[in-house]
Amino acid sequence: MTATSNKQPDPSLAAAIDAGSGATPPGIATGYEGSFSDQIKAYVSRVRGGEMGMLPAIGGFIVLCILFQFLSPSFLSLINVANLITQTAFLAVLAVALIFVILIAEVDLSAGVTAGVGMSVFVLLNNGMGVNWVLALIVALVVGVLIGLFIGYFVAKVGIPSFVVTLGLFLGFQGLQLVLLGDGNTYRVTEPAVTAIENSNMPIWAGWLMWVVIVVVSAGTAFYDRRRRQVAGVPVRTLSLLLIRVGVIAVVAGVIVALLNTNRSLSVLPISGVPIVVPIVVALLWIGTQVLDRTRWGLHLYAVGGNPEAARRAGINVAAIRISAFVLCSTLAVLSGLFQASQVGVVGSSFGQTDVLNGIAAAVVGGVSLFGGRGRLIQGVVGALVITAITNGLGLLALPGGVNLLITGGVLVLAASVDALSRKRSGASLARL
Repeated sequence: MTATSNKQPDPSLAAAIDAGSGATPPGIATGYEGSFSDQIKAYVSRVRGGEMGMLPAIGGFIVLCILFQFLSPSFLSLINVANLITQTAFLAVLAVALIFVILIAEVDLSAGVTAGVGMSVFVLLNNGMGVNWVLALIVALVVGVLIGLFIGYFVAKVGIPSFVVTLGLFLGFQGLQLVLLGDGNTYRVTEPAVTAIENSNMPIWAGWLMWVVIVVVSAGTAFYDRRRRQVAGVPVRTLSLLLIRVGVIAVVAGVIVALLNTNRSLSVLPISGVPIVVPIVVALLWIGTQVLDRTRWGLHLYAVGGNPEAARRAGINVAAIRISAFVLCSTLAVLSGLFQASQVGVVGSSFGQTDVLNGIAAAVVGGVSLFGGRGRLIQGVVGALVITAITNGLGLLALPGGVNLLITGGVLVLAASVDALSRKRSGASLARL
């Protein structure tokens, strides 16, 4: 007799998936029903149980700002704050790309060189052949898609560990970049639209318009979700907590826009306005978050990362989810390469070869679990801000590059330790229940 028990869906997981995009699979916070004080107590209890999210990263960033401002008074100057934001952009997008893979408990060590290969194709088409930059970028993104399909196939279908596949590509793509660009050759990024991404600013009115859009979309999304959850009979946060959340977003975004709209030039020529890269990164972050939180694919991704066997029994195509995660990671990695090329202004044969470890570090420092199934895209952005703050601050202090690597490595080990310990505490709390 053939056993059929393994084909039966997991009831709890299947119920979460069948509830639609407003549902949340087990293990993902769904809010707490009750008074304001009850929800605060519930949040404190979750933090004590190990679910700290990005609190350590935020606390670390505040400490770094205080420390570097004390050591170098120019760290929090207007011009350096703007530099810090633009420097964070490409690393934040790379961290976001890697999070899609980390959520399914995999890793992509080739993401940095994938960006390098994509940008090598871009500059060869745009500079060498005179192809329109939009078409050249589309071709580069298609290269990212193909690389993601290649990695995903060997991981999901052949069964080779992602570490091995992506390590092989990490080494191989360095050679491919040499073949494409030549040993030691560099191409300048001359397309004005590309260089403007990291080096030009929006008009002041556009910065405030962006702030209005952020506040309206945040409030609209929050109230829409609350209404849907009420209709579905799912626990919701109190209205006061919702308003506080929207208020915090409005204040933080407003302060940043106000600072960036202030003249930060050290010369006669004024420099003001929000860098063009900021709304692009914010839009990518918002779209990615909506995909993870409000689509069936996003729920399936979390389910596969939390328990792939339970996800398979619930009827999820685990192989397809894994392949799609690698495709999305590689494609966004190429896009992060575009931002980096805009920032540094050149693409060479070593482009992107040292970035992937910083991207992984940013995701882990932000609070994304390396064990899969737990993390949010905003955590990668916060982690990237921490990593960039370390690099920026140490650069202002004129310390050797080796010190930067030592401190970044130490922060990564500390973040990974916090993740492991928090999972142990969370497991212990569940065991007591």
